[in-house]
Amino acid sequence: MASSCSQALRHHVCKSSRILRVHLQKAWPNRSFVLNPAADQQPAVSSPEEEIVIPKKKTWSKEAVLQALASTVNRDPTASDYRFQDDPYLTPKTSSEFKLFSLSQESGRNAAKYFISTYPKYFQKDYAQPHIPCLMPETLEAQIEEVSEAALIERIQMRKVKAAVDLYDQLQQAGTPVSLDVTNQLLDLICFYGDCDPAQENVPEQRNEETYGAYSKAFSTYTDLLNNQLKADVSTFNALITAAPEVKEKYNEKWELIVDLLKQMAEQKVKPNLLTLNAVLKALRRCGTVGKSQAFPVISEMRALSIDPSLASYNHLLSIFYKPGHKGQTDILQEVMNEVSGKSFTPQDPDDACDPVWHLSLQCLDTKDIEQAYRVHELLGVGENWRLLGNDFQQNIYHARFFSLLCMMENIDVVLKWYRDLVPSVYYPSSNVMRDLLQALDTDNRLDLIPQIWKDLKQLGHGNRQTLVEELLTLMAREKQNQEVQETFAECALDIKKMYDTGDRGKVMMSWTAGSLSDLVSVLLAAQRRQDAWEILKLFKTHNRVPSEELLDKFLTCIKESGDVNQALELVQISAGFCLPGTPKLIQRVQQEFLLSEQQK
Repeated sequence: MASSCSQALRHHVCKSSRILRVHLQKAWPNRSFVLNPAADQQPAVSSPEEEIVIPKKKTWSKEAVLQALASTVNRDPTASDYRFQDDPYLTPKTSSEFKLFSLSQESGRNAAKYFISTYPKYFQKDYAQPHIPCLMPETLEAQIEEVSEAALIERIQMRKVKAAVDLYDQLQQAGTPVSLDVTNQLLDLICFYGDCDPAQENVPEQRNEETYGAYSKAFSTYTDLLNNQLKADVSTFNALITAAPEVKEKYNEKWELIVDLLKQMAEQKVKPNLLTLNAVLKALRRCGTVGKSQAFPVISEMRALSIDPSLASYNHLLSIFYKPGHKGQTDILQEVMNEVSGKSFTPQDPDDACDPVWHLSLQCLDTKDIEQAYRVHELLGVGENWRLLGNDFQQNIYHARFFSLLCMMENIDVVLKWYRDLVPSVYYPSSNVMRDLLQALDTDNRLDLIPQIWKDLKQLGHGNRQTLVEELLTLMAREKQNQEVQETFAECALDIKKMYDTGDRGKVMMSWTAGSLSDLVSVLLAAQRRQDAWEILKLFKTHNRVPSEELLDKFLTCIKESGDVNQALELVQISAGFCLPGTPKLIQRVQQEFLLSEQQK
């Protein structure tokens, strides 16, 4: 034991000695050992290679930690939408409830803002840490009463034009100097609002239609600018490029005007930006075949200037080259997907907010290429790309198209995996999409899952969709399954009967048809529930519906297994009551297959 400890100690000492010797050898050239006292020694000058560069300070947002934590987890498919996390009782279960609850929540939020703004003195305590400005009353009155530059800045920020001008005059009369920056801010405020305070509006200002001849007048104004020996900025050139297709008729003339504007930018040493690229591509959308020949060279030239395309650029590119429904044009979709796959996008252009991701997604889904659909869905999961998919209505359209394509192209196990992942956490399927799901179950012969799908149909608010319910009954009645599955079918069928009898609250009741009653009877007979089937058979007369001869033959076969002569005779009477042509044949079967008394004969 002692020898092993001594060996370990010697090994540790040798290792430490080697490390110390290596460090001394590295530091030896930079040390100067002389016989002078320590006070007379000069500090050694470090080599340029060892110069320490202090990085610039990085400012983090207040939500940086939460964003970092959120990036470590995935979406919970069992959780409701983030808007309803605080009120589980009002968690929507259908698309109509989702819309109703969303509007109600927004209405309540607006009502709360009204009370906070109307009675701010009752809402002074700030409970939020860190401070959340939108939860506190808006400051509508100036807080600084003294005549000073700080008071002027406050009134400018509050957009009180008249008060700011009056205070500026008071400062000038008192001889108090006002900084140039504050003066420029006041001038900007006056230029924007004039001499009136801005009106308080609850809705954003909408862009009106362009004035007649606005495009031609824009080029005329630009000519006057050049005649006065002035230069235009990049925003002016971008607007002129966008207006170029409106002032020319022929495709080549439009392109020549765009090229001329780009040359003038180079002559005036105006550097293009991303908006310039998108303006050119947007103009090329209206240049026909010329646009197809010039789109890629334009992108190459812009990339040479370190300008990378944005989402709007790819959207313009697809509009130039790809026409939905035309075969043989999917190569451009493949190339665009190769460019954008795995990237996280943020809006850099106003057109980036015009749902380019939504258009790209639908175009890829139109090709019926399941691999392309998976790539699109994977792209939406990168970063915050899902926010660019559009509003709730557009997201619902995308998920409907995506899930319908899955039902068409994938096997049922994959379809159900996506079904559990999407419904109802992010998507509330319509009755048409649920019909696609039923067809997928039928294709893969997984009709045993129909009772589970029926529960989802009721929860999603489709329990009163007559065409959907009738198709579900038809699938259950078409083929006979094993006894366990038939029992679940029977329970499902009786539950459907309750929906016919009572309906769903606030919704239109379904009406019985001969087909739905026949399918219901067939399902119950297959599960050996003859008495329940007999009660359903009586509904034919109640609702003025006529049963088929095939159904009565099937019912008689089931009665024969139990040997109930009286019920067989009642079945014959029902057939005779409907004046069915097959009544004599039914009578003959009863006489041959049952032991009848003389009176019964």
